[in-house]
Amino acid sequence: MKVRFFIIVIFVLNVISGFAQVKLHNVVEVFLQNSEYKDASIGICVQVLESNELLYELNKDKLLIPASTMKLITSATALELLGPKYRFETKLGYTGKIGTTNSLKGNLVVFGGADPVLGSEHFQEHYFGEHFLKVWAQKIKSVGISKVEGDLILDGSIYDSEKIPSTWIWEDIGNYYGAGANAFTIYDNLFRIVFQSPRKVGKITTVISMNPNIEGLEIKNEVLSADNNSDMAYVFGSPLDKKRVIRGTIPRNRKAFIIKAAIHNPEEILAQELLKFLAIEGVFISGKIRFEKVNKKDLKIVYIQDSPTLEEIIKVLNYESINLFAEHLLKQIAVENNCIGSREKGIEIIMDFWQSKEILAENIYIEDGSGLSHFNAVSPQFFTNVLNYMANTSLYKTEFLNSLPAAGKGTLSRFNSNLFPDNVLKAKSGSMTRVRCYAGYLKLDSGKTVSFSIMVNHFSGSHSKLVSEIEKLLVEIKAF
Repeated sequence: MKVRFFIIVIFVLNVISGFAQVKLHNVVEVFLQNSEYKDASIGICVQVLESNELLYELNKDKLLIPASTMKLITSATALELLGPKYRFETKLGYTGKIGTTNSLKGNLVVFGGADPVLGSEHFQEHYFGEHFLKVWAQKIKSVGISKVEGDLILDGSIYDSEKIPSTWIWEDIGNYYGAGANAFTIYDNLFRIVFQSPRKVGKITTVISMNPNIEGLEIKNEVLSADNNSDMAYVFGSPLDKKRVIRGTIPRNRKAFIIKAAIHNPEEILAQELLKFLAIEGVFISGKIRFEKVNKKDLKIVYIQDSPTLEEIIKVLNYESINLFAEHLLKQIAVENNCIGSREKGIEIIMDFWQSKEILAENIYIEDGSGLSHFNAVSPQFFTNVLNYMANTSLYKTEFLNSLPAAGKGTLSRFNSNLFPDNVLKAKSGSMTRVRCYAGYLKLDSGKTVSFSIMVNHFSGSHSKLVSEIEKLLVEIKAF
């Protein structure tokens, strides 16, 4: 009798599951019939956390462009390999000897630790309770140095020389979200350009200031005034020179309209800023600024600047979708594997890690850590497999889950939180031209929790309409 009862229960559950899949299939079919999506490449995978059962799938193994949902893979791997309490370290020291007249007969050295958030506007309390560069200058002065007879040397050898991934596009690399990882990242590797715009539409604007100021930067301004409230101005230029062209439009009749652009040589900004703070403290350097490797054995450490924890960094990374932070994590994974921080080595380590967890890495092609490259390709089920691992197996489940925004917050700000109360939806979005993706966790009305990945590539129509359609789809999934 017990065996018969068990068989009946299994049969009933299978029937219920079958009905659920049919209903969800019908909902997706309605979605696919929309003329804007009928020719698009679409992949969906919905997997029950508790059992790894596939609740629904459509092209679950199809390789698609993930955009910023790639950050889930990068941040999850970094948590696993580095741990949530990991901190980046920037070291301040000197070579040579300090004489009786407070004169250093040697060089002042900053050893770059590739802190992705050094001086970041997202971590004001950590770096600006008292300005971190003021602290550095005071630490130098406190060991009896008021004059440096040598040079200021910045050693950035922790990372390779690649400024940005080779597959990022021309439209992106000059703008703030196209800033690359650097051993001396500072101020989020961005600068602000302030424009004035005339009252009339279609007239040339004027650049009135930049902050921070970049020595030697040449800007050709082609930005026009427009009758809208959007920033449609783009900065173009190679990371290997200091010539920039700005094209597009900004709103008309503005006294001060700000756009943000990428700093590709942040080490120069850091050096100039540090000299200013040293001078304020009465410490002067007679030599030059140099960027080169220093023998660590010769270095006497004065101060170590710690970053916030990795747990804190990835929460901002995934909430705000900051490409720069993700690119740093990709390279730092290589550093902690006793290698120079390189994108290629970081990618290799990520692939090997998930392969070791029996999550097949042939279902993924990685070109960067952030998802800004159009050459990334990931399957929906790879995402759900990674999400299931992080929820079911990882020691850092809580830290990873806390890094994902809920509906109405961060990159899910377009979703109505009333439709997903009590944080039942926690996910990461990803978007670029004709690409919109979501991946994360959803607690169902039945009490189960699912991981999901919804990937839409090459669609026509507006992003806002597609977001609304995906929101409806998630509401339907939640009802199961």
